[in-house]
Amino acid sequence: MQNKGLVKLFALLFGLVSIYQLSFTFKANQIEDQAEAFATSKYDDPDLISAEEIRYLDSISNKEVFNILIAKFSHNEVKEKAMNLGLDLKGGINVILEISVKDILKGLANNSKDPIFNRALEDAVEIQKDAQEPYLESFFTAFDAIKGDTKLASPDIFANRTLVDDVDISMSDDQVKEVIRTKVDESIVSAFEVLRKRIDKFGVTSPNIQRLGNSGRILVELPGAKDVERIKKLLQSTAQLEFWDVLNGQELGDFFVRTNETLKAVVGEEQADAEVAQDSTATEESADSQIDALLGDTTANDSIQPQGVNPLFDMIFPQSDPSALFAVKSEDKETLEAYLKMPQVRANLPAEQRYTKFAFGLPELNKETGIETVNVYALIGNRDNQPELSGAVITDARQSYNNQGKPSVSMQMNGKGAKVWETMTGRAYTQQSQIAIVLDDIVYSAPGVTTGAISGGNSEISGSFTVNEAVDLANVLRAGKLPASADIVQADEVGASLGKEAIESGSKSFLIALSLVLIWMVLYYGKSGGFADIALMLNILLIFGVLAGLGAVLTLPGLAGIVLTIGMSVDANVLIFERVREEIGKGKGQKEAIKDGFANALSSILDANITTGLTAIILFVFGTGPIKGFATTLLIGILTSLFTAIFITRLLVDWYVNRGGKLDFSTAITKGFFRNSNFNFVSKRKIAYVVSGILLIVSLSSLFTKGLDQGIDFVGGRTYQVRFDQIVNPETVVQDLNATFGSAEVKTIGSANQLKISTKYKVDENSAEADEEVQTMLFESLKPYLPEGLSYADFSEGKNNIGKMYSSKVSPTIADDIKKESFWAVLGSLVVVFLYILLRFKKWQFSLGAVSAVFHDVIIVLGVFSLTYKFMPFSMEIDQAFIAAILTVIGYSLNDTVVVFDRIREVIAERSGFKGGVNINSAINSTLSRTLNTSLTTLVVLFAMFIFGADSLRGLLFALIVGIVVGTYSSIFIATPIMYDTLDDKGEAPKEK
Repeated sequence: MQNKGLVKLFALLFGLVSIYQLSFTFKANQIEDQAEAFATSKYDDPDLISAEEIRYLDSISNKEVFNILIAKFSHNEVKEKAMNLGLDLKGGINVILEISVKDILKGLANNSKDPIFNRALEDAVEIQKDAQEPYLESFFTAFDAIKGDTKLASPDIFANRTLVDDVDISMSDDQVKEVIRTKVDESIVSAFEVLRKRIDKFGVTSPNIQRLGNSGRILVELPGAKDVERIKKLLQSTAQLEFWDVLNGQELGDFFVRTNETLKAVVGEEQADAEVAQDSTATEESADSQIDALLGDTTANDSIQPQGVNPLFDMIFPQSDPSALFAVKSEDKETLEAYLKMPQVRANLPAEQRYTKFAFGLPELNKETGIETVNVYALIGNRDNQPELSGAVITDARQSYNNQGKPSVSMQMNGKGAKVWETMTGRAYTQQSQIAIVLDDIVYSAPGVTTGAISGGNSEISGSFTVNEAVDLANVLRAGKLPASADIVQADEVGASLGKEAIESGSKSFLIALSLVLIWMVLYYGKSGGFADIALMLNILLIFGVLAGLGAVLTLPGLAGIVLTIGMSVDANVLIFERVREEIGKGKGQKEAIKDGFANALSSILDANITTGLTAIILFVFGTGPIKGFATTLLIGILTSLFTAIFITRLLVDWYVNRGGKLDFSTAITKGFFRNSNFNFVSKRKIAYVVSGILLIVSLSSLFTKGLDQGIDFVGGRTYQVRFDQIVNPETVVQDLNATFGSAEVKTIGSANQLKISTKYKVDENSAEADEEVQTMLFESLKPYLPEGLSYADFSEGKNNIGKMYSSKVSPTIADDIKKESFWAVLGSLVVVFLYILLRFKKWQFSLGAVSAVFHDVIIVLGVFSLTYKFMPFSMEIDQAFIAAILTVIGYSLNDTVVVFDRIREVIAERSGFKGGVNINSAINSTLSRTLNTSLTTLVVLFAMFIFGADSLRGLLFALIVGIVVGTYSSIFIATPIMYDTLDDKGEAPKEK
């Protein structure tokens, strides 16, 4: 080997840089352990411990904590350089937010009432269910289909005040479309920046936020985030801040009296009469007291009791804010909203108040009665339903405390806003009225003005805030409002304890797998196996060093990718050692045999790794989150494996031989293994066709009849992993959940006290309220199986390892996209590999054989999953992780096939043709030791991960195990026979043996 000095220098520098990069990870872990020990020594309560850990780490954030060489680093700098752990290893949240392009279009059209425009918006929603294009393009398609003579540049649509500088009435639809595309893209970029600012303010370590293509979807990954519900609210809050003048109860007293009478007729006299008969205590006096309450006599509220007589009056409760009209139970809020929107009810409003806007406050719990109520407010509206002052004028916001010492948010307005604010407060002072501060359609407070007009633009929001809520609100206001609503269409939430368990199980399985491979290499190849082990250890160091240096995220599938890389690294060394053994068997001297062995193995090593690398690239392009992490580590592993196997192993072998050492590349036990094997594989191909045909028929039959257990990645829905303090029967649990959700799937996952629960209940709703509702319903249904006294908050956090450990949500639209992307990923990988093999081997028969074998392997893996998913003791859902496994199987199968084909090409070149399959048999026999050795070492690695690794990886690992067994078989008995049978000139057929 030439340039040994350069290889040594590069290896030394590469190794030192990797150690340098990883040193930050070790230091960061050490500091976190110190923080945990410090917090544990002070408190016993887990919540207090967590809070103290954060305080401890914050206190040293800018302090110097690490010296290496001549450089000094603060804790923040150490954290930034440490290896990033993914969601599944650290806990946290990963979401895809979809900015509503529909809302953006409504805003650009100035909330147009044009029927064609609004119908096109709704039709676009339907088109989106089966389309891959962005919503905007679906809107244009829908509009063109129904527009008639209506133009996009109509004054009622886009030629309005909002777009006066961009769209005029003379423009064609195509010209307007370009303007709207630009405006929508600007709005999504704005939303991206707003979200980025909010996340930066939240202080999460190593956040990742990226826009997905040119769609309105934005990926947000926050590993290590603990208060998941708080983050979800932070991300989805549009921060639509508004200031409205308030009407009091006296101004609307007659309206509510008339409304109550109207509702009697609407609800039905018969129902009212029946309720009167049931309650003989109903009196006019009680009704009068209710009316008094509405007219502003709040003392009368104390005597209000639901009488079952008056649809409106029976709802009301004492309000906690004098500026409110009254309060209603939280559960009655939707009913009251529906009542107040009725045309018959709106007709009761006086002409001067016909634009009145009704709004609700935050829920408040009365500790004495246990009843949760919300205050009801009447806001002075206008024809355009727009506030006199909006949050766009806010230039700064910060968390503060009001005059009662409670957390609040202080705000500063710009000059324009300050003038309007002075006018509004002056009017409120003169009229002794109030100004409601409304955020995202919720009234946070409605203060009166007691000191005259307020100049300077200072204002304050107060309410039932915690300090954290006030801090978050100030951050959101400072970052700005979103240009449209943001719905979480896909989410993964992993509890911190589950992440910790994943690290422990992943590390354990990794060390076991590594130990087994290291031992096997020495047992099979002797001293040369020891050199391969040294190269393998360096390879692992380099992989982790590169990951840390690039700032890549290490995920659980990524760890599996590293473990798989161990098998591939061994494969390269096995290929080399087998070729050296062959050269020694030909009678060559040790040095010559080593030189020729390394040279002859290079072609096979490169071809095998390139085909696997191509599938990894496709996986990286189409995958997201953990799957991208899997592809990343696989790609890095391929490159480092090539370097260590080709250069480092050679360096060590040459060093030993040049010192006079002797290497046999085998041990006394393995010396004769496969040395004189002479199986007639070609003659057995028809038997193989029959066996494979039966397997394919059984697999396809099961796929068409039983199908596959499609996960929510492909069908949409919500999944929860829930842990209990005792063993639970999934059959019993599913009955309770079916009663709640209509339909649910329940499976035991891992231990007998842990269930995986999936439901499609409200699958089309992506709001935070819908997510909260479904999770609350889940908690209520599981209460009989949970420890007594476990609160909803503790259940949601998975406190003390009981409750929700993991949750995932995928909307049907996202699920459809994932399914289509997965299909194209698999198909794309097959096409790319077909072309590569055609280019490499110059005959289409080689490509056909390889791709046929891959199809064979994929269908059988799918068939095994279809046949066994109902009774296997682990999840066998078809999801993105499974697609990663399928693509890896494709890569491995091709790896094996290419090695066999490479040897066939070499043999037929040396011996002048196929000779009826004789040379094919010779080539396969010569690679048999390598094929079985590589397959066995890789299977050992995968079995170690399967047995000792995390529950969430067992489905992926099972697919890989099946795929490698089938792939090893197909490379010999499917790929090669199909290639042979499609040749024009085979030569004389070999005789049966």
